[in-house]
Parts: sequence; C-alpha cells; structure tokens
Amino acid sequence: MAKSNATPVNITILGKEFQVASPEDEHQTLLQAANFLDKRMREIRSAGKVLGLERIAVMAALNLSYELLNKPSTDTDSNAEFEQRIELLNEKIDDALKQSEQIGLTDNP
Repeated sequence: MAKSNATPVNITILGKEFQVASPEDEHQTLLQAANFLDKRMREIRSAGKVLGLERIAVMAALNLSYELLNKPSTDTDSNAEFEQRIELLNEKIDDALKQSEQIGLTDNP
C-alpha cells in the first residue's frame, strides 16, 4: 500500500472516530473491515469480561488472528496476502490508538 496516494478516511469503532490514511480505491474495504471490527469489539464488550477500549481491541485482534490462522489453507499466496493486510491493519489500529491516547480517549492499563 503506497502512502503517496493515501487519503484520509474516518472510521468509527465503539463510538470513537478515528482518521486513517488509505488509498482511495481501498476506502470501501477499510470501512467494511472497521464495521466488522466494531461488531466484534461490541460483542467482547457486551460479554462484560474485558473493560477498556485498548484491551477490547487487543482481544478482538487476537480472536481474529486466531480464526484466520486456524482457517484451512487453500492458497499459500492468499495466506501471505492476508498476513500482509493484517499487519497493515494492525499498524493502522496502533496509529489510531496512539493518537487517541494523545488526546485522552483510551483507558490506560
């Protein structure tokens, strides 16, 4: 994903808005990923066992990574692509969490 043609897109997760940069042709996919993540994080929060946005995000990331890694593999190239996309999404989530910490939106452990 080249940063030179990246444009900002706003995503909302658990009622918090984050701005991340993404190529315009990937905005829709990023929004779908954000909606999927929001749903998973709401499920974790509703279960009541995990408190705090940061901890909920970590649990959601672990759960999704586990599911992806345990999914039967049919194509090695697809797995490498998924791993790369997960890494990029993790970087975007980390950046958004760092920004929210700077403005006091996340819970500190």
